[in-house]
Amino acid sequence: MTYMSPTPVLTTLGPGVMPFLSAELASRMQFGWTISVHIIFASLSIGLAPFIVYFTWKDVRTNDDRYARLRSFWVKVFAAGFVMGTVTGIPMSFQFGTNFPQFSEVAGELIGGPLTFEAKMAFFLEAVFLGVLLYGRERVRDRTYVLSSVLVGVGAWLSGFWILVVNAWMQTPRGYEMITRNGMEVAKLTDPLAAFLTPRMTWMYVHMMNASVISVALLVAGVSAYVIWKKPDTNAWNTALKLAVVLLVVSAPFQAIHGDAYGRHVEDTQPQKFAAMEAHYETGQADLHLLAFPKSASALTDPRAENLVTVSLPAVGSFLASGGDFDAEVIGLNEYEENPPVALVFWSFRFMVGLGFLFIGLALWGGYLTYRGRLSDSTRYLKAMIAASPLGYAALLTGWYVTEIGRQPWVIQGELKTSEAVSPTLTGTEATLTLVGFVVVYVGLILTALYILKWLVREELQALGVRESSDGRWHGPVPGVSDDD
Repeated sequence: MTYMSPTPVLTTLGPGVMPFLSAELASRMQFGWTISVHIIFASLSIGLAPFIVYFTWKDVRTNDDRYARLRSFWVKVFAAGFVMGTVTGIPMSFQFGTNFPQFSEVAGELIGGPLTFEAKMAFFLEAVFLGVLLYGRERVRDRTYVLSSVLVGVGAWLSGFWILVVNAWMQTPRGYEMITRNGMEVAKLTDPLAAFLTPRMTWMYVHMMNASVISVALLVAGVSAYVIWKKPDTNAWNTALKLAVVLLVVSAPFQAIHGDAYGRHVEDTQPQKFAAMEAHYETGQADLHLLAFPKSASALTDPRAENLVTVSLPAVGSFLASGGDFDAEVIGLNEYEENPPVALVFWSFRFMVGLGFLFIGLALWGGYLTYRGRLSDSTRYLKAMIAASPLGYAALLTGWYVTEIGRQPWVIQGELKTSEAVSPTLTGTEATLTLVGFVVVYVGLILTALYILKWLVREELQALGVRESSDGRWHGPVPGVSDDD
């Protein structure tokens, strides 16, 4: 591995002038910020798909008003998320050219096809049949309407598939050879099947799809719990809460089991990332840190065994990495000349795993209450699910930070470093200013999305007969208004 000196973090325009971030750091932060916002809306579409298919099918099959109510509400949420996902996603493809043209030049032949498939095969499928879902209930036959819900879901999951094909290739590149073209080393596609189905692809796809389902199940449960808290006898939202809890009972434990096996795959294919996840510096036997607390502020930015208070299982890190050998050797970070930002990877991993176990606890609690017939009667559980409604996205994002930041300094593992992928003509000033612009605009989009969700919930409560007074407080149902009118 060729050692490269780190790119300066700050650049200046001159004496006494405000410093700007380096072009590399600002570009990385800009892409990281845009994809962080985009992935929220993308995973919303993926996770909502099974709910919408189920509600649509039950609505058509039973003609029950509660399913029609749930279908109508969540299709609107899906549509808002789809629009926001489109708006936040398009700029990312342009950033390949404006900020990372060297990456586009090197990997264009490998990533161009999947990204095109995502747009033409998945995006348009989702967009066309979403229109049918929104406006076609009284205009198309029942079978066509149900089929539309299925095709919208297929489009959302296909979109995730093709995007993850690209990312999985960047993590474990296969099916290519490096050739010289116009004086530049570029990747030439030699085996499309190997390039599309890399060793990472299956692991990443299953984990991401299930994470999206968990995130949306928590959101559905949180919204349902809020509505039930305001109007306990609503049949529709009691049904939604039960469905969300059932999905959590299945998906949350599965994510932990799958994540354990996924970690062994990461150790096999990206040992440096695995070492960063555990802040493992010395090659040898590795412990598993169940809990970690910093002894000082420095431990937050440089976590090491000596400055952390940990609850650890000796040698279990080696056991998990090897699939059964407590004495297995785990390569330490000191073996590498360049490492990822270990603190970000280490703490993101702890945060993600901690939330994962919280979700399992909430799922089992909800399963127990459902079994006892007291799910909607437990005020504590309703409040817990309201509070937990955004946490699925927090876990999903920190999981992505482990995946992406842990790959550094590589943008294509073993082939192209991030510092080599950045545009040589882009200045730190330009990159910093566009970063600020993206932060401002995307914060506005997030606030808009939250306002739309709040507005939809308010409309639902009013439709259920729950009044909002001038002081913003909600009051009981209006006399004479039935449950689902």
